[in-house]
Amino acid sequence: MKGIAGKVTRGLPTAARLTCADNTGAKIVEIIAVPKLGGTMRRYPSAGVGHMIKVSVKKGTPETRRQMFSAVIIRQRRPFRRVDGTWVQFADNACVITNERGEVQGTDIKGPVSRESAERWPRIAATAKQIV
Repeated sequence: MKGIAGKVTRGLPTAARLTCADNTGAKIVEIIAVPKLGGTMRRYPSAGVGHMIKVSVKKGTPETRRQMFSAVIIRQRRPFRRVDGTWVQFADNACVITNERGEVQGTDIKGPVSRESAERWPRIAATAKQIV
């Protein structure tokens, strides 16, 4: 099967708090927007593994706190189904701070990275130590 599965369960709505899995100085971030999402009336914008989001840093170093960044979700607790039929679920919700083009700001990613986000964002795949 070539390409990326088009349907990943969106398990993280806006205002969800995630751990930041890189070494940029941010510890806890909050989703404030999901760009390029054609929404539905009265439905919260939500994102899943591999989606780019806008986040606000809630806990971290004084330089990064209260700043707005782009990020890519690399893990989610909500189970999602892969094309081969397996269901995948992680222990936590985590993201990596990137720029608008998907290049990772930090130099290290802690913990595993989902295959969906690694296939979609090559710079994350290059930085990741473990892809699940």
